[in-house]
Amino acid sequence: MTKPVYSKTPSNPEKSCKSRGSNLRIHFKNTRESAMAIKGMLLTRAKAYLNNVLAHRECIPFRRFKGGVGRTGQAKIFGTSQGRWPKKSVEHILSLLQNAEANAEAKGLNVQKLKIAHVQVQRAQQQRRRTYRAHGRINPYMCSPSTVEFILTEVEKAVPKPAEESAQKKKSVATQEISA
Repeated sequence: MTKPVYSKTPSNPEKSCKSRGSNLRIHFKNTRESAMAIKGMLLTRAKAYLNNVLAHRECIPFRRFKGGVGRTGQAKIFGTSQGRWPKKSVEHILSLLQNAEANAEAKGLNVQKLKIAHVQVQRAQQQRRRTYRAHGRINPYMCSPSTVEFILTEVEKAVPKPAEESAQKKKSVATQEISA
């Protein structure tokens, strides 16, 4: 088996960790929506959120693949009305996040500061089965598996921008130009 190639390289590889699952037998559409729901979250919040989804306390908002998806009040906080609780996809994503956390600990990163910087879900090759129909016909019966990758980056402390001083300087320079 070849070494997996990630679609993106982290901006700071020393402060990042990766996790990837190839050809997972989980529905692509459910997995894509679940992964997009946790993109940008801190690792601890993402794990708590996914555990809440498994307990039906929070839902996964469905935004792109939403045809036929039922409505729920839990989706209101995400600005949509449609949501689900895709158990199998959430369990696989949790295991990938756990793997990424172990990779971070092996690198010596602070797990409390890890943020999900990159998420990508792709369709994997469909597996072919067949179903037998009436009158001797046979139809395809294929699943749609997924390939999922995560890149988590340790967040540095944000340095606040000194907005007040620069605004006062600009104002004083502008008044000097007008008076001169």
